[in-house]
Amino acid sequence: MWLHVSCSLEFELPEATPFIFMLRPRSGSQQWVAREQYIFLPSVTAAEFTDGFGNLCQRLVAPAGTFDVHTAADIHAEDSCDEAPGAAFVPVEQLPEDTLPFLLPSRYCESDRFTDMAWSLAAGYAPGYDQCSAIVDYIQRTMAYTPGTGLYNLSACEINGASTAVCRDMAHLGIALCRALSIPARMVVGYLEGLEPMDLHAWFEAYVGGRWFTFDPTREHLEGGRIAIAYGRDAADVAVYTQFGAPVALVAMHVNLEHRPAPSVVPSP
Repeated sequence: MWLHVSCSLEFELPEATPFIFMLRPRSGSQQWVAREQYIFLPSVTAAEFTDGFGNLCQRLVAPAGTFDVHTAADIHAEDSCDEAPGAAFVPVEQLPEDTLPFLLPSRYCESDRFTDMAWSLAAGYAPGYDQCSAIVDYIQRTMAYTPGTGLYNLSACEINGASTAVCRDMAHLGIALCRALSIPARMVVGYLEGLEPMDLHAWFEAYVGGRWFTFDPTREHLEGGRIAIAYGRDAADVAVYTQFGAPVALVAMHVNLEHRPAPSVVPSP
């Protein structure tokens, strides 16, 4: 399917402020970016770099006053995520090197504190994908997804046992539990078709069966187009913007996703 996605941010800045933005999706196995628009108002010069996780980042200094960022893209995406019950656990010694950082405890995913719990939840399930599914089932049974309530980033230890959570918190818990089983797991931020209310969304991926698979504790099923913007160990790595210096006000944020016909001319992958 072809999707048109957009995100607009409006800031009020007390002084010139350095920013790093992470708003550009990149083409990959599940998505192909055909067209993009990226606008700063007022116009400023930005330098783009790729971070250690492969995310496209934009570095700039925004002037004092009102500063707007608008991004939009036409992207071809799958209409559902691949599922693979039974996909096997990959022994640590056989994992690709680029998956190894996603085995370790991180700021919001204290996997070293979940070993006993993770092995208890995974008992009786085939190592790998089925254990990840058991973790998702546990999160869905024990907490209700309540979008719009997460004012602060919470770690997996802080959210475990809560009755309600936002997508970011549920992903943190899923990641920590997977890593406690020596399954690499990473956070993803992006767009999700049909999300209500529409906003940027967070889920996680786990490396089993020789590839990354999507898991989303906020959804009963994995239907709907997804557009990934950023990957990281946890929320600290995937912030869509980071500002430095005096506090700034995010006055407004608007996120949109809609179906579009295929572009008349599409660059080849």
